Amino acid sequence: MYIRDTIAAISTPPGNGGIGIIRISGERASVIGKTLFRPVHGGGFQSHRFYFGSIVDFQSDEVVDEAMAVFMQSPRSYTREDVFELHCHGGSLVVEKILDLALRAGARLADPGEFTKRAFLNGRIDLLQAEAVMDIISAKTDTALKLAQNQRSGSLSSCIIQSRDLLLRALAMIEAYIDFPEDDVGSEDISLILSLVSEARGMISTLIAGFDEGRVIREGVSVLIIGKPNVGKSSLLNCLLNENRAIVTQIPGTTRDVIEETVDIGGLAIRLLDTAGICNTEDVIEREGVNRALNLISEADIILFTLDGSRPFDEEDQRILDALRDSAVIAVINKSDIPCFLEEPAALEKLEKIRVSALSGSGVDQLKEMIRHHFLNQCSLDNREFIAISKARHRDALLSADRSMGLFVEGLHSGLTLELLAIELRDALGFFGAVTGQVTNDDLLDLIFSSFCIGK
Repeated sequence: MYIRDTIAAISTPPGNGGIGIIRISGERASVIGKTLFRPVHGGGFQSHRFYFGSIVDFQSDEVVDEAMAVFMQSPRSYTREDVFELHCHGGSLVVEKILDLALRAGARLADPGEFTKRAFLNGRIDLLQAEAVMDIISAKTDTALKLAQNQRSGSLSSCIIQSRDLLLRALAMIEAYIDFPEDDVGSEDISLILSLVSEARGMISTLIAGFDEGRVIREGVSVLIIGKPNVGKSSLLNCLLNENRAIVTQIPGTTRDVIEETVDIGGLAIRLLDTAGICNTEDVIEREGVNRALNLISEADIILFTLDGSRPFDEEDQRILDALRDSAVIAVINKSDIPCFLEEPAALEKLEKIRVSALSGSGVDQLKEMIRHHFLNQCSLDNREFIAISKARHRDALLSADRSMGLFVEGLHSGLTLELLAIELRDALGFFGAVTGQVTNDDLLDLIFSSFCIGK
């Protein structure tokens, strides 16, 4: 339930910085803000103008900090409520002290994501746009940021609304027939209804088909580098990162724990995991590293099975390959800069393969493109209007809407009555509403906004 009280929170990241921002929103935002802030030149506040002055402890009259303040009058604010922001120095102590003053003056500490939740509840943005706000904050690549910005701007919502409007037109025709049964529905009307539903279904099917790409762009993927000792796994990690992150020596077993780093490869946030060499060992620490590497196989999105091209394929390689039977694998044959003595066994024939030199960098760019292509296929990320769903909640709701539309089409071809089939279109409209937030409940909203940071 939406309680129209006044909330406050720190909207800048924790720790010390150049600027700290305390945001206050609600009916008493202006009163509380003016209680704390004294402009240098006095007078009243005009909306959307910055004022310079001091923040004062209203109980002791002690000056806490010099600051800037801005009042944004409803509805021209982020939440569509009165909003008062205090921009002070960014020391953690002073920011916390000013927030405490705001709470003592009558505000309540905001819940995670409550400012954005209020923007949604007050009709400034829909639920898709609200969820995109957190995606913008957490984006790790330009591509993820672009996708989130397109969702925040309403591009995805517009596509779903167009599909909804098509169904509404079809349902309106059916409802008219139900209300006036003496007017028979002609074949042309049936064809138009079917055309409207089919067009809506086609648009939704396109969104569903793009879910995998949207998800990996938003969430990123994990790539596990695995192989026996001394095949060049750490060198490959360093080459993919373009920095010396892992220690590289000629001594087998240098890497004993999992080394994790993130890199942008072709617009994807790639979480690279370098592991201990897989081998039989009596060393307790090394054996633990091997076990950790093997346990990560099932969690990785793709495996880079690294082989030493200067050495024959042996039992240790085969043991690793057997463990990768149910995984997505690229066989990376390293050390292409020296003579090759690796005869590829039949077991490698079904795998994607590439020859690289982690020492010289030869073939590494092609490997990056293979990784990107595995997840994005031919998806063009250069299009500024790239639209895709990226959350399982959206996909599941749209799959349910597509299922209802499919049942409608099947029923129409089977001769079922329009009165009965209208239920399927109403269900589909309900699923559309669940995505955009026209149909929702408090528990769902609490779950969605609980993942936000406080102050947003």
